[in-house]
Amino acid sequence: MPDRCLLYYITDRTAFAGDEPTRRRRLLEKISEAARAGVDYIQLREKDLTTRDLESLAREVVRVIRDSPLRTENRELRTALLINSRTDVSLAAGAQGVHLRSDDISPQEVRAVWRECAPGSPGPAPCGAGTLARQLLPQAPLIAVSCHSLAEVTQAAEAGATFAVFAPIFEKKDAEPVGLSALRQACQAKISVLALGGVTLANARSCLEAGAAGIAAIRLFQDNDIASIVHQLRSNA
Repeated sequence: MPDRCLLYYITDRTAFAGDEPTRRRRLLEKISEAARAGVDYIQLREKDLTTRDLESLAREVVRVIRDSPLRTENRELRTALLINSRTDVSLAAGAQGVHLRSDDISPQEVRAVWRECAPGSPGPAPCGAGTLARQLLPQAPLIAVSCHSLAEVTQAAEAGATFAVFAPIFEKKDAEPVGLSALRQACQAKISVLALGGVTLANARSCLEAGAAGIAAIRLFQDNDIASIVHQLRSNA
């Protein structure tokens, strides 16, 4: 099992009750909670939003994470923000990277675009990143890739992705679970693999024992006290 279980909170503000301002506020509160608890990565996965609204929300999330007390006290524990499938929004907001679908653009293409906006690149930022956002950008992006087979995990590794998210392990609506055996095979690839899909406190350890570097989830984090979830997951790792 890994020495330290990586944790990846995937957002879904539509799961919160209330009108749009209420759901947005509750999402930002949950993201702040995740950052304080030391979650490694957060994926902003609000696919129904327009580009303008997604960028606006992403900028707010960047501020929330940047102002997290944990980040101030220990910069090594900073939570990284990845934007689902939108390199342009990630760059404009000053996030740390992107999460790619299995049929998305390649990690190589993401890095090529990112180099145009990275600190130290000459000329104006063609991506539309403001001065502050550009200053916040890391030299190289974090790139996660959704994978559903060993072949896709291998491809992500060869393309230089930061990590793969393998799913669904236990459950997903309208999709057959791949199971622990497939996860075990996927974890043989030369890339960190996080398990997603029906992962709970009861079955998370079995994913780590299969070779997963960590756990990705929506409901596990969003529906519970995140500090407690983080403590239990890492205590059992």
